[in-house]
Amino acid sequence: MSIEVKVGEECSEEFIVEEKHTASHIGSGSVSVLSTPCMIAFMEKTSLDCVQKFLPPQYTTVGTMVNVRHLKPAPVGGRVVVKSRIIGFEGRRVLFEVEAIYGNEVIGRGQHERYIVDKERFLSKVKS
Repeated sequence: MSIEVKVGEECSEEFIVEEKHTASHIGSGSVSVLSTPCMIAFMEKTSLDCVQKFLPPQYTTVGTMVNVRHLKPAPVGGRVVVKSRIIGFEGRRVLFEVEAIYGNEVIGRGQHERYIVDKERFLSKVKS
């Protein structure tokens, strides 16, 4: 596999917090604010999209590690911007620095790791 991923590549995506993203809705808490699992999902999606452009169509990445802190809440209807920057690439491993921002405040920050896989090969291993 000869894939080159650009270290330093930065991407951002915007998400609107909906009721389905709240801690009270998914069961990770009892308040109607952005849940930590959904914040992490936003970070994973932004990172996936950031690296996917470097990969041939038969390849994707799978998340293997998340190490983030959820620092502040974001309300239903709030606009959250997630930033992801590729900070490491070695073999099939891609490491990202991730950040979630609501208004002018960082509400989450940390690192996320993904591994490059051949989709068909990966799924055949899962089935066996």
